[in-house]
Amino acid sequence: MGLYTDTGVFVCFEGGEGGGKSTQSQLLHEWLSGEGYQVLLTRQPGGTAVGQQVRSIVLSPETGELSHRTEALLYAADKAEHVDSVLLPALGAGQVVVTDRYVDSAIAYQGSGRDLDPAEVTSLNRWATGDLRPHLTVLLDLEPQHGLGRFAERDRIEAEGEEFHQRVRAAFLELAAADPEHYLVLDARGSIEEIAAAIRARVTPLLGQAARR
Repeated sequence: MGLYTDTGVFVCFEGGEGGGKSTQSQLLHEWLSGEGYQVLLTRQPGGTAVGQQVRSIVLSPETGELSHRTEALLYAADKAEHVDSVLLPALGAGQVVVTDRYVDSAIAYQGSGRDLDPAEVTSLNRWATGDLRPHLTVLLDLEPQHGLGRFAERDRIEAEGEEFHQRVRAAFLELAAADPEHYLVLDARGSIEEIAAAIRARVTPLLGQAARR
């Protein structure tokens, strides 16, 4: 079933484009900090120096076409570096780690969005992360036609067609349905305040193993 650490709390935000992951992860970070918890806010790709370089490659429109396997391997490399150098040390210190995207994004985007085998992409990313699992994944669900309309300019992934993003959305929902104990699925069309309150309510019971400042 994967590794769920018994120190710290690992919360991940997932979902398609324009669902408000960055906004809600920032709000959760601010709330946890205000409550006196040691909290780390990070993102994938890009949460390390290596990850910043990976992010520039996989998201920049200037990169153009990449082999789908190359893209999957780059994302997996970012996760491997992120887990070893950022996530595990923070969790070991008892911090609450809040990350914008994690393994589910690779499974959904590279496994289902691209023409790769989702099982192989899953295996690659579980290996890259040492099978470290979030205690809670918050899935902000939004139909692609609504989310993509929120961007004036799009990166390499956002610029994919609606069918691609429909496959991605379906994959996220399938992952959540298979493990409801570790997921909170919310309609991203709700108000920012209502969504934030629902997230806080689900995270609160997990905080017993988190360190305070």
